[in-house]
Amino acid sequence: MHGIGNDFVLVDTIRDGSFLGPEGPAAIGLCDRTFGIGADGLILVERSKDQLSMRMFNPDGSESEMCGNGLRTFARLCHDRGYGNQTFLVKTGAGSLAVACLPDGSVITNLGKAVLDPSKIGMIGVNEESFVNKEIGKGRSGTAVSMGNPHLVIIVDNVETIDLEVEGPQFETHPFFPKRTNVHFVQVVSQSELIQRTWERGAGVTLACGTGACACVVASFLNGKTDRKVKVRLPGGILHVDYLENGSVELTGKAEYCFEGISSSLLES
Repeated sequence: MHGIGNDFVLVDTIRDGSFLGPEGPAAIGLCDRTFGIGADGLILVERSKDQLSMRMFNPDGSESEMCGNGLRTFARLCHDRGYGNQTFLVKTGAGSLAVACLPDGSVITNLGKAVLDPSKIGMIGVNEESFVNKEIGKGRSGTAVSMGNPHLVIIVDNVETIDLEVEGPQFETHPFFPKRTNVHFVQVVSQSELIQRTWERGAGVTLACGTGACACVVASFLNGKTDRKVKVRLPGGILHVDYLENGSVELTGKAEYCFEGISSSLLES
């Protein structure tokens, strides 16, 4: 499935039984675009007691706390297979999050409150209450936000001038982030519109990042560049983000199917 081009292999352990791990190596194999299926991540659909649970693994085998686009695909699959009603909760590495599935295939997700405290984002060497428009080296300034996973947002005049393959990994491994971070370059179009390009931690260049879009809207608002309700244009499509007055963030976008199949040899390798 994919959420505006951010694609995932979803394994339904509720219907098909326990996943044949270990999960990390399986994610590496399944996500490989030459020798595997090819994806930006592996998502396990699980149920713990009476609650649906999502686990997400990056293409490098590392486990991610959260993924906004992945959560939407998870929500639609569970809704379509009768595991959840139109609105339900999903247990993630960032806590239990509310999702709502719409008739047109879109999904609204409440990703909880944006975290601005550097120590809670996972940063080191920063002794301030927040990290907004601070120097990060190489002539850049950035804003750090956590949406259950860490993000570094860099506002630039033109995102097309950025060499993501060079600057992405440089900032992903910035000393402020010992566990690495997602990196986003953002161009402000207006008070209600942004353009975003992303280098994802553990995945590299991706067509979209849902939690990243949320972080970009929070960062642009904190920098006085936009309103709270913003349309975000990414290479894979458009997401709508609402940074609510209570500090939580709602993300709305499509979740779509690519294909379905069985690949027992990869799952067992």
